Amino acid sequence: MEWLQDRDIAIVGCVQTKLAKRSGKTALELGGEALAALIEQTGVERDRIDGFASTLANAEAGNAFWTSVVCETLGLSVKWAQVSDIGGCSVAGNIARAAAAIHSGLCEVAVCLAADAPSTRFTTVQSGYRQEFCDPFGYGLPVSFGLLSSAYAARYGLPERGMAKLAVTQRAGALLNDLACEALRTPLSEDEYLASRMISEPLRLLDCVMRCDGANAFMVMSTKMARSLGMKQFVHPVAYRERLNFDPRGEIDDITVTGFSEVGPACLKAAGWRPSDVQSFHPYDDFYIALILQLEQIGFCGTGQAESFILDTDIGLRGTLPINTGGGQISAGQPGLAGGGVNLYEAVAQLLGRAGPRQLRSAQNALVTGIGVLQYARNWGCSSALALEAGA
Repeated sequence: MEWLQDRDIAIVGCVQTKLAKRSGKTALELGGEALAALIEQTGVERDRIDGFASTLANAEAGNAFWTSVVCETLGLSVKWAQVSDIGGCSVAGNIARAAAAIHSGLCEVAVCLAADAPSTRFTTVQSGYRQEFCDPFGYGLPVSFGLLSSAYAARYGLPERGMAKLAVTQRAGALLNDLACEALRTPLSEDEYLASRMISEPLRLLDCVMRCDGANAFMVMSTKMARSLGMKQFVHPVAYRERLNFDPRGEIDDITVTGFSEVGPACLKAAGWRPSDVQSFHPYDDFYIALILQLEQIGFCGTGQAESFILDTDIGLRGTLPINTGGGQISAGQPGLAGGGVNLYEAVAQLLGRAGPRQLRSAQNALVTGIGVLQYARNWGCSSALALEAGA
């Protein structure tokens, strides 16, 4: 997708519903709220939307016609549709797929919608090794990320001070984010983080993401169309990379080496950036160890050096590398398989100058990442990176 560097694709709108624990709403209701808000924000009429990309929903699992049902319910008639099932990579991945559809002439105005309500209704059943080897023995996400944390600690030491700083910094962002889940919008100190109970040693409660309900939506079109519609602000996706099923033959004997070791540097290279050029970083954060590995493998610091990098770097709103300025998923909430949209929404809002009290002074570019599914006895199965630049 080297043609993304021509800045011919524009994200012209972004919305997110209030994230809530046990909202009592369905994914379709939340999706409808997000789409209505997006149409109001952009002024683009519903009938002009002719492309649609969605994620699957934990709350509606098993529907083989999910995208069709969503379009019908929301009153959309489109020429191109896409559903992505790569977990937390799906939302940013759909931006790239919508860009490709527009670039190839399949549609002109695409909406990328992610909606889920897993804290109200959870119906997902994951087959294969999950049912055979994981579920019977309680090998869930906290346990598996605990093992990943232990593997990292055995090589480099547990970066608990670095993770404590991440936790406190992200929580400070959530306190300024009106859309963050209210159950999480309380001040947090490093001592409180370190005192939180163990879930799967060395994983603490405050290392873990909390499932909630919510939706986010983005409108994508050509830059030419955006200008013809009189839009003055938009965001360009300038590079995208993803890797599914990294190291399938198990040739790497270090379980902490992830797909980010490939897609991170490749995305930066395609954008023409060095790590030091990134003005804000919005990494997928289901557990803090994931941020440690991303910082190292994307190239912000060397292997085993993430804790030192975090402690030596101002990662807050006025810092040299602001990280997850809206709280990320751990401090704002993870709306199921709409989760990756929390990080993407914050990045786009920053670049559009719509982040309110947490608005960055320098917001001309941002790097967003995604993580999807944890494989058996390995790290996550999908890694993605999306580079964004402000346009006008």
